[in-house]
Amino acid sequence: MNKKTILIFDDDVNILELCSIVLSESGYHVEISETSHDIIEKVAKTSPDVILMDNWIPDIGGIKATQLLKNDPQFHHIPVIYFSANNDIHILAETAGADAYLSKPFDLNDLENIVSEIILKSKD
Repeated sequence: MNKKTILIFDDDVNILELCSIVLSESGYHVEISETSHDIIEKVAKTSPDVILMDNWIPDIGGIKATQLLKNDPQFHHIPVIYFSANNDIHILAETAGADAYLSKPFDLNDLENIVSEIILKSKD
């Protein structure tokens, strides 16, 4: 079975490291990025199965980056899980066009569960 690739956009290196460790241990291949302005290039290079997108990522922010991806005919099918510490994360995720969202701080089990759920859904 091919390893699924998760691409994480977050400017917090601690979160990148934590998510990378947890998801790698769950059997995923993890790629990371601390900026989002080159999202299309990064996605083209890594061909992720799922993207985790932080709201406050430089340089263009998570909403704009997600919208760029969702408006791209080549990549709009890739599920995006939006994550943020904002109270109105569901509104941000909806505005961005994300497929799911996860509030920070999050439980590591919730992270694993939402990623596997989204991967299962995207097989349909």
